[in-house]
Amino acid sequence: MTTRSFAGRQIIRLAGRRPTLAWQFAFAGTIVLLLGMLLIGLWVTSKIEDAAVRNMASGTALYVAGIVSPLTQDLANGSSLSENTQQKILDTLNQGPLRGELFSFKIWGRDNTIVFSSEPGLIGKRFEGSIGLSTAFNGTVHAAFDNLEGEEHEEEKRSGQILLEIHSPIRDAVSGKVIAVAEFYERSADLMAELDNVRHESWLVVASVTAGMLVLLFGIVAKGSHLIEEQKHALHAQVTELSRMLEVNKGLRRRIDQATQRTAALNERYLRRISAELHDGPAQLLGFAALRLEAIRTGRARDDDEAMVQHSIDEAVKEIRGICRGLTLPELEGLSGDDVVRRVIATHEKHSGRSIHVDIDPLQVTSQAIKICLYRFLQETLSNATRHAQADEIAVSAADKSGDITISVRDNGIGFVRRDDEDGLGLAGLEERVAGLGGRLEIVSAVGSGTSIIMTLPGGTTS
Repeated sequence: MTTRSFAGRQIIRLAGRRPTLAWQFAFAGTIVLLLGMLLIGLWVTSKIEDAAVRNMASGTALYVAGIVSPLTQDLANGSSLSENTQQKILDTLNQGPLRGELFSFKIWGRDNTIVFSSEPGLIGKRFEGSIGLSTAFNGTVHAAFDNLEGEEHEEEKRSGQILLEIHSPIRDAVSGKVIAVAEFYERSADLMAELDNVRHESWLVVASVTAGMLVLLFGIVAKGSHLIEEQKHALHAQVTELSRMLEVNKGLRRRIDQATQRTAALNERYLRRISAELHDGPAQLLGFAALRLEAIRTGRARDDDEAMVQHSIDEAVKEIRGICRGLTLPELEGLSGDDVVRRVIATHEKHSGRSIHVDIDPLQVTSQAIKICLYRFLQETLSNATRHAQADEIAVSAADKSGDITISVRDNGIGFVRRDDEDGLGLAGLEERVAGLGGRLEIVSAVGSGTSIIMTLPGGTTS
């Protein structure tokens, strides 16, 4: 696989995943905070600019009005200024305290006529009123960086300088009524530079605060998102494990149901076998003894009837004892697992006259059920190897590996092929007994190749 194809698969895999809560917040929060930062930044810089311009204009207007207002009091009773007054105003602008402070200067009458201008060609002309002019006639100073549209602003526009337009009301010294408006343009390159610097600093502060808020909130949400993801993964793992355990339980339930049904059938077969053995053996012998006793009682006995009755009763008792031995177990309490194995082997060697190869490790078993299972397994498999397999060699090995007990019985007999529908009680009963304890039974055999039967039981100390 190439690096490019691997990277492509990773991108597709990540693209298909739903973003975590933290990243969803990061995307949405960034957009919201950026919009908020933009609005706040625009509002703050606008307020700062308005305040700076207003303060500068108010101071300048007050200063100018204090100098020019006494020279324009003629407008309280007329609509024009005399040439002498105009000259005094012009001298004040060019030689007085306002020299070099203002770029241009105009005085407007109430009919929007210019009654004085530093540009003489505009005197006496009437123009359309502006917002600044109407505001000043209403008694309020107005200041703004004008776009200098209109014929009356040709000189300012040609200058190419940054100019602050100020409209200041001129009042009657007696009545305080607005009698004219002074319009003047102040050179404001320094003010504009200062405003640009303030805007830059304001945006920097707003951006820094916004970024800090985003980082802090993202950290909080990321921590919560990480906790939620961990809990989600843990819950998913628990659900997966629970689903697996449910499937295992279903399988175990099916096995238990099947084992219960097979056990019931096997018990019924055991009962039929015991019934048949009692009927065909001891019952027949006792029946024969009862007939001979009846003949003796009626005087029709033969000379050997008494001996035959005694023999029949002895044989019946012997067969009943044999059947009982097959149904009962010797005392296993207090024996270890390997002691149980050795006892079964010793009993089998005594009755069969066969020698068995033994490889037995210590088996730590405290469960009575497992001890009984060990006994019945060896009793059945050794009996089959001796009676049916015609084996010359039989070997038994037992080991305790990681808490699991494994016992195997191997022979070199004729072997067999097991059928699924066979009615034998021995191996079927062993399988049900082993399955009931949670173990497994493995049978490996072939005709002419001997037989190997291996039983594995979990947890030798299970009660």
